[in-house]
Amino acid sequence: MNPSAVFKAYDIRGRTDNGDLDEAIYERVGAALVQMLGAGSVAVGRDCRETSPTFFDALALGVTGAGADVVDLGMVPTDAVYYYSGAHEMPGAMITASHNPPEYNGLKLCRAGAAPIGSDTGLNEIRAAVAGTPHKSGKAGSVSQVDVVTDYVDHLFSIVPADSIGALAVAVDGGNGMAGVALEDVFERTEASMDGLYLEPDGSFPNHPPDPLVPENLEDLVALVEEGEYDLGVAFDGDADRAFFLDGEGQPLSGSTVTALIARRILEDEEGASIVHNLITSKAVPEIVREGGGRPVRTKVGHSFIKQVMAESGAIFGGEHSGHYYFRSNFRADSGMLAMLYLLRILTESGQTLAELRTSVERYRSSGEINFRIYDTGRALRAVEDASYNASIDRLDGLTVDYGEEWFNLRPSNTEPLLRLNVEAETEERVDAIVNRVKSILESET
Repeated sequence: MNPSAVFKAYDIRGRTDNGDLDEAIYERVGAALVQMLGAGSVAVGRDCRETSPTFFDALALGVTGAGADVVDLGMVPTDAVYYYSGAHEMPGAMITASHNPPEYNGLKLCRAGAAPIGSDTGLNEIRAAVAGTPHKSGKAGSVSQVDVVTDYVDHLFSIVPADSIGALAVAVDGGNGMAGVALEDVFERTEASMDGLYLEPDGSFPNHPPDPLVPENLEDLVALVEEGEYDLGVAFDGDADRAFFLDGEGQPLSGSTVTALIARRILEDEEGASIVHNLITSKAVPEIVREGGGRPVRTKVGHSFIKQVMAESGAIFGGEHSGHYYFRSNFRADSGMLAMLYLLRILTESGQTLAELRTSVERYRSSGEINFRIYDTGRALRAVEDASYNASIDRLDGLTVDYGEEWFNLRPSNTEPLLRLNVEAETEERVDAIVNRVKSILESET
């Protein structure tokens, strides 16, 4: 087994190089987590994948063998694990492969208080420990079960009060993932009504893959919204830490649009607060933050970066283009469910439709994320930079080329030999022109 092969940007995949599932990885990670953090207890949740119970047992063996106790949260959304970690000041682990196909599995890890564990904050240390023998303690820990869902939903409504949400009609696609564990409880507490698709957790994901970022996976929800009269459509990914939204006409909202809408509302309660956004959200996001009296803070793409910068800046909210929304009141963790509640509150208070509201924050045209398979990404980035004249250049995350009224970012994937391109300009024609120019440079490098 080559341990480095199973580590990815946000998770540790439970697979060896030849594709066999490997429980030993989970046992070693459990032991390493305890040893690295000196933890007395670890909160562990899991998704509904077929392999998740087996991997839970292996992870628990590593944690208890290292002398710590396991708090078994059962099958829950990832943000329920973050909630428990934050509320009870203990490290957390979520066994999930998020939006990936059913044959995958992995881990999302956090320190006590739901603080992130990223490459620079412990993940590399755990990676190294996986190659060795699991740490053993003289006295084994225990495993106890806790039903966290009710307390988790209570926590959500302590942030967005249930009585702030009116009698709205909501169409929800749970994607056969973990959102279905909590959705009924959430809607029973509000005046809003829900019509749901695929709410029953099923790790084979029989209806569509659990990745709403792919347009084909939204088709059933779009059809439902277009056939009925709904104020909002919501699609969750497999572990429910991300949510994607449709307006009442069935048109998807970008992550930038949602970030801008929520930021604007949050700044009404705390003018002057900092709002974090990653560098490929729309330029409209920092514009709207400033207009609302806030301070925009730009960061790299990725949850560990967002959470760290939120902690350093005291930011009240953070948003990413990919559908992750982070809240200081939620231990700076991302929550698709909480983002949904905020949008419902915004709709209730405004008296406008989402199709009307979005027009005030959608100021530019964008390409969406376009992937190019490039094996020498460093050389390709240099070629694009050399061809970018009369522009402001920064390298916070890949290469950002800013011409003022239009810009693009080109950054390497953390997990594949890909360069990811995002372009924004005032017109579709200018977006297309920039995409074609960058594409021609990259094609000359392959």
